[in-house]
Amino acid sequence: QVQLVESGGGSVQAGGSLRLSCAASGYTYSSICMGWFRQAPGKEREAVAAVYTRDGTTDYADSVKGRFTIPKDKNTLTLQMTNLQPEDTAMYYCAAKRGWCSWSSGDFNYWGQGTQVTVS
Repeated sequence: QVQLVESGGGSVQAGGSLRLSCAASGYTYSSICMGWFRQAPGKEREAVAAVYTRDGTTDYADSVKGRFTIPKDKNTLTLQMTNLQPEDTAMYYCAAKRGWCSWSSGDFNYWGQGTQVTVS
């Protein structure tokens, strides 16, 4: 069974940086999509970034392009967040699905418990 565990959330001031990590275990698929989603209070869950593990292709939501990146790391999924803004405040979730990446949270089968990011 696939298990995802996030870490690295916290509180920062606007303009600051945080690095989120997602430790994944229990899967043997050669091609999966690992994604980061976030959900702010009263808002729908939205996709932030994703990486297709087979070839390392990454993609980012327009709202975070140029500020968030997924560094290449074979063992751990990370999300490097820079120039954080108050609108980035949300619970951030790591997720996984088999095959190609999707921007729809409903397509992801496995989810972590979430880690809170607060920007003031």
